[in-house]
Amino acid sequence: MKIAYSPCPNDTFVFHAWTHGLIEGAPSMDVTFADIDVTNTAAERGEFDVVKVSYAALPWLLDQYALLPSGGALGRGCGPLVLTRGDASSLDGRTVAVPSERSTAYLLFRLWAAGQRPARIDVVPFTEIMPAVRDGRYDAGLVIHEARFTYPSYGLTALADLGEWWERDTGFPIPLGAILARRALDVPALARAARASVEYAWADPSASAVYVADHADEMSPDVQQQHIALYVNEFTRDLGEEGYAAAAALLDRAHQAGLTPSNPPLR
Repeated sequence: MKIAYSPCPNDTFVFHAWTHGLIEGAPSMDVTFADIDVTNTAAERGEFDVVKVSYAALPWLLDQYALLPSGGALGRGCGPLVLTRGDASSLDGRTVAVPSERSTAYLLFRLWAAGQRPARIDVVPFTEIMPAVRDGRYDAGLVIHEARFTYPSYGLTALADLGEWWERDTGFPIPLGAILARRALDVPALARAARASVEYAWADPSASAVYVADHADEMSPDVQQQHIALYVNEFTRDLGEEGYAAAAALLDRAHQAGLTPSNPPLR
């Protein structure tokens, strides 16, 4: 089977056991590493059997894929940030760099920024956003992941924490990355494998350390651990009722705002 997820520490930590044959009875997996903006569109083409995507992409994917309750990223205090140089009170008339058009981060940004009128919004590779804002090529940038820990080193200021905004507005945790499996496969078995992989990672965190570090680019060990601690939590083990409710709330708001074509059931 083919599986795709990002090289970020949370994904390599979660899927290490499964993709290294450490989960008894789990199918062997051929791994592709790709950023989530790539997997969102690849999943539309049906390129993978199991795939990590943005929750924001589900309206385009749940006809051929099922949402797994384990392995994804959903939580509190882990939302995207809108960064600027210096102080700013709004994005009116500003240029903004975003990492993807179909990411949960961008969907949250559009919901939060309703009524503001940026001069231009461009899709820019994630790793280039903070340097571009620092160097004045953009007035603001939408960032995710480890940028929460590193943006002060670029001299940038957080105009908005979209996770805090979402939590304050809805009371729900923020749904970020979902794990999908092709509906034609044994979805319950794949869900069990994903959950077992999460539990294995928690039971023996050192087992995945080399794998995580090998794919963490130049991220320091401390930032790797911060990343895992932030994005791997009880919702990663199992969405539960609160997790499903949070995802449904996000997709309902998006559909009501005309930002997605449908609001499909999640299970």
